[in-house]
Amino acid sequence: MPVQWRPMKRVLSIIGPGLLVAATGIGAGDLATASFAGSYLGTAVLWAAVVGAFLKFVITEGLARWQFATGTTLLEGVVEHLGRPVGWLFLAYLLLWSFFVGSALISACGVTLHALIPVFDDAERGKVVFGVCASLLGLGLVLAGGYALFESVMKICIAFMLITVLLTAIVVWPGTAEVLRGLFIPSLPAEGLDWTVALLGGIGGTVTVLCYGYWLREEGRSGAGALRTSRIDLASAYVLTGVFGIAMVIIGSTLELDGRGAGLLVTLAERLEASLGPAGKWLFLAGALGAVFSSLLGVWQAVPYLFADVWRMLVTAPGNRPETADTVDTSSAPYRGYLFALALLPMAGLFLSFREVQKIYAIAGAWFIPALTLLLLVLNGRSAWVGRRFRNRPATVVVLVLVLAFFSLIALRLLA
Repeated sequence: MPVQWRPMKRVLSIIGPGLLVAATGIGAGDLATASFAGSYLGTAVLWAAVVGAFLKFVITEGLARWQFATGTTLLEGVVEHLGRPVGWLFLAYLLLWSFFVGSALISACGVTLHALIPVFDDAERGKVVFGVCASLLGLGLVLAGGYALFESVMKICIAFMLITVLLTAIVVWPGTAEVLRGLFIPSLPAEGLDWTVALLGGIGGTVTVLCYGYWLREEGRSGAGALRTSRIDLASAYVLTGVFGIAMVIIGSTLELDGRGAGLLVTLAERLEASLGPAGKWLFLAGALGAVFSSLLGVWQAVPYLFADVWRMLVTAPGNRPETADTVDTSSAPYRGYLFALALLPMAGLFLSFREVQKIYAIAGAWFIPALTLLLLVLNGRSAWVGRRFRNRPATVVVLVLVLAFFSLIALRLLA
């Protein structure tokens, strides 16, 4: 191997699990929220994409710190120290989250693929057919290739996402001074508070941050010495997440948009066609497909880890505390059963309207990040559990308390 490529290979080997977090956490909803915020508020809220990515970095770093200190995943720590009822509560939430997120991801892939390959006269039929195909493809990739193939496909997806979104942002660049002002001079437009809050909270995923601990185990990373590598890994991941958010705000700031979800991405591509031509439209749609399919593939591959881990603790072998090097058995019935259920059952969402149920889900989902933050304050706050080296430092406590307050306010606004 040429000498000049060795540092690059070393960097890529370090940031592998982090790239998976970034690719899984950036989906149609995140891109749509960022572009809509840009369309409504302009580049004045670019800072929110950066702050949102930083908040998720602090949360995920705390999760990794717990795992390196104790040799257990955060879910194992929760069940061990807070009791089995908390585990059952999480399992119930995971079932609800999986169905609606799975349905949204299948739909997003279907809409985007239909826009790229408009072979159906009926857009609704195209969404259903392509959505089902995307779900089955994700299922096949996870079953056939295991973690190694999954990681390779995800890296390709995120590279394509990065190239297409950045190229589009550069082409529609509104001016360096305007961008720098939006990044470094925070403002909170009174008329756009909701979109600013959505941008802060929507960057970087929610439940999927828990999957990072299982990807660390797949990579064989454990022990105190791995913490520095993990911090570099996560910093790289959330820098990329912030860059995506910034680019989408910039793109959205040049257009007037309406719509929601994946449909908004299609609308955005059509608006871009007016300024960039057909090539710009198709390039952006291809990048959007990389975003939504990588999210689907990441959820299909990693969320069954969560189910299988909790199922083992609560049902199969309650009280069994695995060694640090253990990984979830991806050939086990709990993992594969949940994988099939995740890929197949949410297809029902392509045919049904869940307006009120989705509202309930949105309220429940808004409480996940505050709950996770509170757990990190408690679990990583005791030297008896994590040791003095891994205990939350004062600066970390301050940031976590701010995250807890901020996301709790979001949840309360949804309840209002």
